[in-house]
Amino acid sequence: METLINIIGGIALLLWGIRMVRTGITRSFGAELRHALALSARNRLSAFAAGLGVAAAIQSSTATAMIVAAFAGQGLLVGGTALAIMLGADVGTTVVVQLLSFDLHWLSPLLVAAGVFVFLGSDRNKQRNLARTAIGLGLVLLALQLIMLASTPLRETEAVSVLLQPLESEPLLAIVVLAALTWASHSSVAMVLLIMSLASMQVLNLQMAMIMVLGANLGSGLAAVGLTWRAEPAARRVTRGNLLMRLVGVLAVLPAVAYVAPYLTVLGDSPARVVANFHLGFNLALALAFLPSVGVVQRLALRLLPDTSEAEDPGQPRYLDPGSLDTPAVALSCATRETLRMGDELRRMLIATDDVFRTNDDDLRRDIERADDLIDRLHEAIKLYMTRLTKEELDEQQSARAIEILSFTTNLEHIGDIIDKNLMELAAKKIKSKASFSVEGQKELADFHEKIVANLDLALNIFMSGDLELARRLLREKTAVRDLERSYVENHFARIRAGRPDSIESSSLHLDILRDLKRINGHLTSVAYPILERASELAESRLVEDVDASKPDDWRVDEPAGETRPGAGSNG
Repeated sequence: METLINIIGGIALLLWGIRMVRTGITRSFGAELRHALALSARNRLSAFAAGLGVAAAIQSSTATAMIVAAFAGQGLLVGGTALAIMLGADVGTTVVVQLLSFDLHWLSPLLVAAGVFVFLGSDRNKQRNLARTAIGLGLVLLALQLIMLASTPLRETEAVSVLLQPLESEPLLAIVVLAALTWASHSSVAMVLLIMSLASMQVLNLQMAMIMVLGANLGSGLAAVGLTWRAEPAARRVTRGNLLMRLVGVLAVLPAVAYVAPYLTVLGDSPARVVANFHLGFNLALALAFLPSVGVVQRLALRLLPDTSEAEDPGQPRYLDPGSLDTPAVALSCATRETLRMGDELRRMLIATDDVFRTNDDDLRRDIERADDLIDRLHEAIKLYMTRLTKEELDEQQSARAIEILSFTTNLEHIGDIIDKNLMELAAKKIKSKASFSVEGQKELADFHEKIVANLDLALNIFMSGDLELARRLLREKTAVRDLERSYVENHFARIRAGRPDSIESSSLHLDILRDLKRINGHLTSVAYPILERASELAESRLVEDVDASKPDDWRVDEPAGETRPGAGSNG
C-alpha cells in the first residue's frame, strides 16, 4: 500500500511539474508563440516547424491543439495547415522526453533552488515565470526519481505480474488503458515519462512499454477532441483529423513493435532511451507519412464533419478562446473583444428604443425584449470566462483589467435590463393607451436619447483605450446629462402649466423615460472611474485637476449629492 501511495504521489508531482513548465513558458512567451502559429500558414513545412517549436517550448500538444483549433475556428488557419502544425506539435512534445531519458537527477535540486531564489528575489513577471519553469523542470526530475525508487519493490511483487498479464496478452487493451489515463491527465508527456521510469526499473518489459507509448500518443489526441467537443466545426476538424492520423499510425505500428525493439537498442540500450527513442520515432514516422497528405485528411474530416448550414447563434461568444486562459494577456484581449461585441449589441438595442417610442411598433418592442436575452447570455459567458481566468496567477495590472472588464460588462447588462424591464414596459403602455408626446416633448426625448447613445460610444472607446482625457470628458458629460434632464423636466412642467393636453396625457411616460435614460448614462459613466482614480484625479466627492496658471479653462466637476462611485453601493 505504501508503495502505491508513493507512486501516486510521484505521478502527481510529475503532472504538477509539467504544468508549471507549461504555464511558465506560456506566461513568458505565450503571445509570441501564438503569433508564430498565426504566421505559419505559408506552407506545410513552415507550419510543421512552428508546431514543433511551440510544442517543444510549452511541452503540451493538447495546449497547442487548443490554440490551433481556435485559430481554425476563427478562419485564421485553413485545415491542411492546421493539421501540419499538429504533426509538428506531436514531434515537439518528444523533446523533454528525450532530455529526461538521460540521468539528470542531480539537476533537480539546482533547478528548484535557482528557481525559488529568482522567484522570491524578483518582482518582474517574466523573470518569475521563467523561475517557475525552472522549478517545474526540477520537480519533474524529482518526481521521476521518486517513481523509480517507489517502483523498486514492484519487480518482485506477484500482484504486479497478475495485473500486467491481461495487458501483455491483449495489446489493444493496453493501448485503451493508456489512452484513457492520458485523456484523464491531459498529458502524454507525463504518461510517457511514467512508462519510461517503470521500464527502467524493469516493472515493464520493453515491448509492453512501447505498446503503452502508443496508447499515450492516442490518448493525447483524445484529450484535444474532448476539449473542442462543442467548438465550431472548423475547430473540431483539426483535433479529429489529428486523432485520425494518430489512430492510423497506432494500428499500423502495433504489429511491428516486436520487430522494432532490437533496432532501437542500437541507439541506446537502456530501457529509458529505448522508450524515448520509440516515442520520437513514432511521431517522426507519423509526420513523414501524413505531412504530404494532410489535404486528404482534411477533406476526409470535412466529409465526416461538414460545416453546419444553421444560422449562427448570436448568443454564443465568438472571441472567448479557452485555449488562451494559460496566457492571461491574450485571454484579457479575448474578453475585451467579446465585451465590445456585447456593447455593439446593446447599442443596436438602445437605438431601436427611440424608434419604438416614435413609431409605436409593437413587433420592434418585442424584438428589443428578446435582444436583452442575448445581452444576458453574453454577460454570463464573459463572467464565467473571467472567473476561470482569475484562477490563474495574474499580476497587479492584469487583475485590475479583469475587474474593469467584469465591472463594465455588469453595467452593460444592467443597461439592458433597464431597456427591457423599464423602457419597453413604458413603450407597451404608450402603445396600449395610444398616447402621444407633444412635438416639443418628442424632440427633447429624441435629443436626450441621442446624447445617451453618444455617451455609450464614448464609454466603449474609453473601455478599449483607457484614455484619460476621454474619461474626464465622460464624467463632465454626467453633469451635462443631469443638467439637461433638469431642463427638459422644467420644460415639460411648463407645457403642463400651459394646459397642453398631449403633455398632460403623457406626463408620467415622459418623465419616466427621462429618468431611465439618465440611469443608463450613470451606468456608462462608471467606466471612467478606475482610469481617473489611477491618475489621482478623482477625489472622494469631486473630480479634480491641477490647473496650470496659464490655463484659463479651469474645470471642476462635482458629483451630484447622493451619488457615489461604483463599488460604494451606487448604480452609477
